[in-house]
Amino acid sequence: MDAAPGSFSLGEVSLRVDDLLDARIEAFLQEHLDDMHRHSPPGSVHALDLEGLRTPDVTFWSAWWRGELIGCVALKHLDAEHVELKSMRTSTTLRRRGLGRFVLDFVADEARRRGYRRMSLETGTPDFFEPARALYRSYGFRPCPPFDAYSPDPFSVFMTLAL
Repeated sequence: MDAAPGSFSLGEVSLRVDDLLDARIEAFLQEHLDDMHRHSPPGSVHALDLEGLRTPDVTFWSAWWRGELIGCVALKHLDAEHVELKSMRTSTTLRRRGLGRFVLDFVADEARRRGYRRMSLETGTPDFFEPARALYRSYGFRPCPPFDAYSPDPFSVFMTLAL
């Protein structure tokens, strides 16, 4: 993938609902799960595996640029007004280039289109997760108590955004 400075164009990125059958998706998500387990204790990893992402209450999108998988994101239906942001990840070679915000714009617009009024998320407290927390804060997400089936956890941060 050509990821030299200045070569990446968000205008060339496409997001599509994905069936999670492509081996590239499986490898990308395994990298995501490996990172989560590397930086959080086992009971504090809440990332969904392939089986969890294939449930009827989850919609998963993959992000593509010039034929390369560069990111993913999912929405998990909680109730008629509340949705959870899941499995948001961007390629390590394209981080800090605007892709995360682009994906957030896409998924927030989709959540609004579907009639949700709130989007919440769980992310980690270790330093590894600070860039993600900073992105979410800059987007307008605010701290909130644990939601859905989550419990308080010193390795988790819960955030929510009014849509």
